[in-house]
Amino acid sequence: MTKRLSKVAAFAGVSEVTVSRVLNGSPEVAPATRDIVLTALDVFGFERPAVSRRERAPLVGLVVPELQNPVFPAFAEALAGRLNKRGLIPVLCTRTADGVSESHYIDMLLGQNTGGIVFVGSSYADAGAEQGRVLRERRMPMVLVNAADENREVAQVAADDTQAALQAARHLEALGHERIGLLIGPVGHVPSARKLAGYAAFWKAKGVPQSNWRPWVAHAMFSMEGGATAVPRLVDAGVTAVVCASDTLALGAIRGARRLGLVVPRDFSVVGFDDSLFMVATDPPLTTARQPVQAMADAAVTALVAQMDGHVVDDEPILFETELIVRGSTASNLAQRR
Repeated sequence: MTKRLSKVAAFAGVSEVTVSRVLNGSPEVAPATRDIVLTALDVFGFERPAVSRRERAPLVGLVVPELQNPVFPAFAEALAGRLNKRGLIPVLCTRTADGVSESHYIDMLLGQNTGGIVFVGSSYADAGAEQGRVLRERRMPMVLVNAADENREVAQVAADDTQAALQAARHLEALGHERIGLLIGPVGHVPSARKLAGYAAFWKAKGVPQSNWRPWVAHAMFSMEGGATAVPRLVDAGVTAVVCASDTLALGAIRGARRLGLVVPRDFSVVGFDDSLFMVATDPPLTTARQPVQAMADAAVTALVAQMDGHVVDDEPILFETELIVRGSTASNLAQRR
């Protein structure tokens, strides 16, 4: 036993006392140090302590804010399939019209000794202060996918919103649009803030001051009506094309443009984000940034299972590039070419 302790301690760069504490499951050891010691045990072929082997229940909560936006069911399906392959049981939790919220589901999941939770498009902060405190105290394995707010010390997977907005703006510029708008979610919504950063970088590279393009940015709730309502102000500001933070907002923008008597894409071009199901079949088919849902689901489940196995994972978001899928909602700006 002493020989084993000395080998592991030397490899991990810690004292034998620290190794002993890890083996005994002491809470006095910092998570990062504990992970180093567990890795050293693996290197030498020693069995991990029982408390470090996966003892959590196989239930995994999949918390999504809604199911009406097609991208959320797509993520839920991709995550559920990967969890099933690892012998884990996904439990879908979503807000309902009759008032069932994230906090209700978290209480239920905690009561079932759930093994982990994946939040899609929201975060544990949405569950409420009390539920968030309990999750942290229990060291519940968690992964956030496209988290809506800032989070620390939680594994995160996200689309590269900055790159997506920059790519969409360049696409519209290549079509001859000079006044390109941005339609994003509420102030404080982190993915929208990242899209705004990409949009700002686009104009900065062209030497256009913020005072010029700021009137071309609109915030709205993530709904079709929110998108439709924002369009008149953008059009009044001279915008001829808009980059939207979701496909739902983009479809709303098309509706808003039609209410003004504009034809999409002849008079007004629209770019979405997500490439949700059926966007190829809309009228017109939507140009949009496709999220790599399958790859993001792979990364999320890998990070969750690593935590369930006792590993410490980095809280720096893993960013995935999107792919701009060009369809019929964008076209050359004839008005500006005259």
